[in-house]
Amino acid sequence: MTFIAVRCPHCQSDQIVKRGKTTRGTQRYLCQNTLCTKGSFLLDYGNRGCLPEVKHTINDMSLNASGVRDTARSLHICPNTVLRELKKKATVLESVNTALLRTLNPAEVAWDMERAGEAEVDEMWSFVGNKGNPRWLWHAIDHHTGKVFAYVFGRRKDEGSVQLKTLLEPFGLTRYSTDHWGAYTRHLDPDVHNPSTRNTQQIERKHLTLRTRMKRLVRKTICLSKTIQMHDIVIGLFVNRYAFGRAV
Repeated sequence: MTFIAVRCPHCQSDQIVKRGKTTRGTQRYLCQNTLCTKGSFLLDYGNRGCLPEVKHTINDMSLNASGVRDTARSLHICPNTVLRELKKKATVLESVNTALLRTLNPAEVAWDMERAGEAEVDEMWSFVGNKGNPRWLWHAIDHHTGKVFAYVFGRRKDEGSVQLKTLLEPFGLTRYSTDHWGAYTRHLDPDVHNPSTRNTQQIERKHLTLRTRMKRLVRKTICLSKTIQMHDIVIGLFVNRYAFGRAV
């Protein structure tokens, strides 16, 4: 008799038991590791889109200048599989850099408030479907370290500035460097507001990084987001992974 060692493809645990069979007669297994987020799996998937490594590659390609159909052609899967996998990320994305917020020591912030409390705030234009439907990314970064504090999506109206300001309140910021757009001057106290493009060079550089890395944000291209949901998910996934340092 031959025994096959089975490990969970998600957490590599060997605490595996059988869990019945699929309608096609394929053996299903259950990971008993309490830290595993998936649980059930197969050793031999008939659909390539169900493979863990393919799912991981879908996310990686979406963040590296590949559209939905590019990804589907490269991985030999259906475009709907790519869309379904990306939509699953909507529930795990965060708009605030909670990891950075948890590391803030109130005593240290009070001691070095002038350096730790300065932010660059700006908005970046994009669109969904056509240029008549703009979708703006509002975000703020630390002026000295370049780390992203928070981000929101919306129109280029006061609501976007107000939402972002609300998300930034826990960071205890003492100075906001922005451009001269009226949404900032109307909602930021003049004592903490510094309207000057001289101090927003880092965040403008981050805009360039986003447009270079993500195909749907390139200005002169026929690639675009067809839905607000997919637009926000892919950009949010990029920010969460590369700016917040989260394993999503």
